Amino acid sequence: MKKPNEIWNELGELPEEEAMHVLTKLFFTYETQLEGNGQDPEALNFFRNLGNALEQTTLCNLNRR
Repeated sequence: MKKPNEIWNELGELPEEEAMHVLTKLFFTYETQLEGNGQDPEALNFFRNLGNALEQTTLCNLNRR
């Protein structure tokens, strides 16, 4: 398994559209896990963290305006 820093570097080197593809694949993976088990802790944690990241980014963007 790759270390987080290695993955971070690889993600940073991707073109924007490919980075979006990575996010889409992750979303689909965890969405599928939830469909199989609505209480899957790993999937629930992913969506909680994703929701928090979206909220923080939105707030930062609003504060810049």
